[in-house]
Amino acid sequence: MSGLRVNTLRGASTGTSPTFPDGVIVSGVTTSTSFSGNLTGNVTGNVTGNITGTTGTFTGNVSVGGTLTYEDVTNVDSVGVITARSGIRIGAGQSVSAVSGIVTYYGDGSKLTGVESGVSNFVASGTIPNGSTVVIKTDGTAAVVGQSGSANPSVGTPVVFNSGNTTVTAAAFDSSNNKVVVAYTDNGNSEYGTAIVGTVSGTSISFGSEVVFKSQNASDITCTYVTSGKVVIAYRTPDTSGQANYGRAIVGTVSGTSISFGSQATFNSAVTAYISSTYDSSSGKVVIAYRNDGNGARATAIVGTVSGTSISFGSAVEVNNSNSPNVHSLFDSTNNKVVIVYEDAGNSDYGTARVGTVSGTSISFGSEVVFESATSQYMSSAFDSTNGKVVIVYNDGGNSNYGTAIVGTVSGTSISFGSAVVFNSGSSGATYRSSVYDSTKNKVIITYRDGANSNYGTVIVGTVSGTSISFGTPAVFESSTTQWMSSAFDSTNGKTVVVYQDGGNSNYGTTAVLQADSVSTNLTAENYIGIAAEAIANGATGKVNILGGVNSGQTGLTTAKTYYVQNNGSLATSAGDPSVVAGTSISSTKILIR
Repeated sequence: MSGLRVNTLRGASTGTSPTFPDGVIVSGVTTSTSFSGNLTGNVTGNVTGNITGTTGTFTGNVSVGGTLTYEDVTNVDSVGVITARSGIRIGAGQSVSAVSGIVTYYGDGSKLTGVESGVSNFVASGTIPNGSTVVIKTDGTAAVVGQSGSANPSVGTPVVFNSGNTTVTAAAFDSSNNKVVVAYTDNGNSEYGTAIVGTVSGTSISFGSEVVFKSQNASDITCTYVTSGKVVIAYRTPDTSGQANYGRAIVGTVSGTSISFGSQATFNSAVTAYISSTYDSSSGKVVIAYRNDGNGARATAIVGTVSGTSISFGSAVEVNNSNSPNVHSLFDSTNNKVVIVYEDAGNSDYGTARVGTVSGTSISFGSEVVFESATSQYMSSAFDSTNGKVVIVYNDGGNSNYGTAIVGTVSGTSISFGSAVVFNSGSSGATYRSSVYDSTKNKVIITYRDGANSNYGTVIVGTVSGTSISFGTPAVFESSTTQWMSSAFDSTNGKTVVVYQDGGNSNYGTTAVLQADSVSTNLTAENYIGIAAEAIANGATGKVNILGGVNSGQTGLTTAKTYYVQNNGSLATSAGDPSVVAGTSISSTKILIR
C-alpha cells in the first residue's frame, strides 16, 4: 500500500469476495438492500444495486445490506483504519458478521508520514531559531530562552581622597551609617596611619576630613566593620624602640562623615606581617590572621572582642607550623566558620586553606586542604552568601602567575574545592584585599593590576554556579599603574568601592565606584517546554520538541550526558540558576527532551 486515503466504502457483497483497492476505508453497512455480484468497478456515488466495471478506487457510498466475506485483506493497508458499526466486525482474513457497538482496527503506523512524536505547535513570540531552547509565556506563546543586560561592570569617575603618596589601603562598609571607611598609610604625612569616611552617591563618592589613628609609621593595614558604626583597624607599627613592627588594633567609631578612635591594643608582640581580619557575626568576634615572624613566620590567628571603643584579645593559635606568607581570612556566614587561606612555604608554597571555629575568645581549626598545587600569591577571598560558597582569588605560579579563582564549599570543619578558573591571562598582582561579593547582583567583584595590560587597574565580575565560577568581560577603571588595592561593597547603594594608589597621578590615594550591570533572564524553574524543531518566524506557528521528543538541531554535545538550560539559553552539563534540565544527549547532534 502506498498510503492512507480518504475513500469510503459503505456496504458489502454476498457470495463473492470483493476486491479492496489501495487505501479503502470500510466503515459499515447502513441499508438492508440486498445485492450480489463482484465489487470490481469505479464507484462515484451512492449505489443500491449490482456494481460492474473495471477495478478502481471507490469514492462514493455503497448503500447495501448483507454479509461481507473477503479474502484479499492484504490489499488493506495496515496503517489504515477500518471502523465497523451497525453489525459489522472486520478482521484480517475473517468474514464480517453481526456484532453490536463499534470496533476499530488501528495499524502500526509504520507507513504514515507527517506524524511526529514529542512535537507540539506553538505561536512564536519573537523569532525562534532552529535548535534553540524555548519557554512558554503567560499568554501561551513561545519564546527563546535569553537574558538581558550583561555581567560586565560599569565604572565611575575616579576621586582622589589623599593628595599624597598613599600605600597599604584598606576599606570597609559601615552598614549602620551607610558609609565607606578607608584606612591607609599616608606617606605624605610621615607614614602615619590615617582614615577617612566616604559617602557613595550614584557612581561617585565624596569624603570627609582625614583622621590620624596612629601618629607613627603604620603599615600592613586592614579594616573590618563590626557593628553599630564600629570598625576595627589592624596594622603593624614599631615598638617603643622603634624597631620591631608589632601587631596592633584600634576601634573606630563613625559619626556623620568623620571617625574617632579609642586606644590601641597589641595582639602580637613580635614582628607581624600579612595582616588580615574578618568579623564573625555569629559569635560577635573579630578574627585577625597574620604571619608571626616571632614564631617561625607561622600563620596565626587570634580572636578579638570589641567593647565600646576598646578591643581585647584571647590567646593566639597557630594555623600552619611553617612559614606562611600571603595570609587572608574571611567569614562564611552560611556555616558560621572562619576560613583562612595562605601560601604554605613548608609545602612548596602551595595554596592552602583551613576552616576555623570560634568559641569564646579562642579559635580551633580543621585539617589543611590544598586548593592549588603550585605557588599561590596575592591571595584574597570573598564569600558568596547566596550560594554559600567561598571564592579564593590568587596568582597561580604554576600557570604563568595568571589571575585565577576557585570555589570552595565548607562542610563541618573542612573545605572542598571545584576546578580553578583563569580570569586574567596575565600576572594579576595587587589583589590582596580586593575581592568582594555584590549581594544585590549575586556577583563576585575582583579588582586587580593587569600585568598583561600595562598594570592598569581592572575589574571583572564573576558568577558562581555550583562549584565553579564564570566571568564576564573585564573593564579598566584606572589607565595607569595601579597598586595597593582594596575593595568594599556598599550594600545600600549596590556599589563596589575600590581604593588604590594611582601611579599615573603622583601615587595619590584614589577611589572609583564600580557597579555590576543587572542581568535578568526569562527562564524560570517552571516555564521551560523544550527545543525548537525548526526555525519559527515571529507570530508564526511552528514545531517545538517537547517532553519525550528528540531534537536534532544541536552540535558538539557529549553523548549520554545530562544537559541543563543556562540563563542565556545555551546548554551546559552543569546546572545554572535556576537549575533546569534540558534533556539527555543521545548523540553529538541530538538530545532527548526531559
